[in-house]
Amino acid sequence: MLNILITGSNGQLGNEIRKIAGNYKNFHFLFTDVSELDITDLNAIRAYVKAEQIGCIINAAAYTAVDKAEEQPEIANMINGVAVGNLAVAAKAVNALLVHVSTDYVFDGTHHQPINETAKPNPISAYATSKHLGEQKLLESNGKGVIVRTSWLYSEFGNNFVKSMIKYGRERDELSVVFDQVGTPTYAADLARLILDMVPDWIDLNEPVIYHYSNDGVASWYDFTVAIHEFANIDCKVNAIETKEYPLPAKRPFYSLMAKGKIKKAYKRQIPHWRESLKKCVGIILKKE
Repeated sequence: MLNILITGSNGQLGNEIRKIAGNYKNFHFLFTDVSELDITDLNAIRAYVKAEQIGCIINAAAYTAVDKAEEQPEIANMINGVAVGNLAVAAKAVNALLVHVSTDYVFDGTHHQPINETAKPNPISAYATSKHLGEQKLLESNGKGVIVRTSWLYSEFGNNFVKSMIKYGRERDELSVVFDQVGTPTYAADLARLILDMVPDWIDLNEPVIYHYSNDGVASWYDFTVAIHEFANIDCKVNAIETKEYPLPAKRPFYSLMAKGKIKKAYKRQIPHWRESLKKCVGIILKKE
């Protein structure tokens, strides 16, 4: 039985892992959030990992307020950066695997074709810088580690873009959404399943590796919104606008579409198209209402 520590278990990914945990009979899950385990406290993590005989840590904890991070870079760096280093140190001490979830936002958006794992990150916001710091901390630890970069995460849990667009679409006659930022929406349930399915392959790693994972296909935020309204049967006019017409504190990459050839080869399974997964998630959200 492999003891798996899930940090940030009250977030989108953590909740999706909790939902399917019963399907993985060879894993014993320990779900924690900041109230049970403060990952910015190295001594607390070391003690927990040792006492609970942890064999794998899945770090689903993150500071995700992209715009707020511009005002709070120290807090973002602590949670998204320093804490990852703490987890890496604690994992290495007991030869455990650390799976860390990162983001497409570590790239600057100047690419013109799908970005692979060897591309050099160049963060353009405080949030992105903090996530890049976390990646560096894990890579520097040189232990058994996996960085999974994902993009535009949503789920039935917590606050996210899908829920916001359902809410605003019902409240307003029209919305304006940017069409010049391109990437791929990713259903957290698909990411949760991928990570848990891959853990047995990753547990014997000798050095850190990076994988890109999102749902298949490509979209702008405008395309994403139109699809959300389609699946939720919402009649709201959606206007396509440029980023410069909707300025925000934090810069976003214009192009952050990630190549997934590496994970597809390792996973040996089809990755669902973003529309297919979105339709499934919207159905669950509507049913819960």
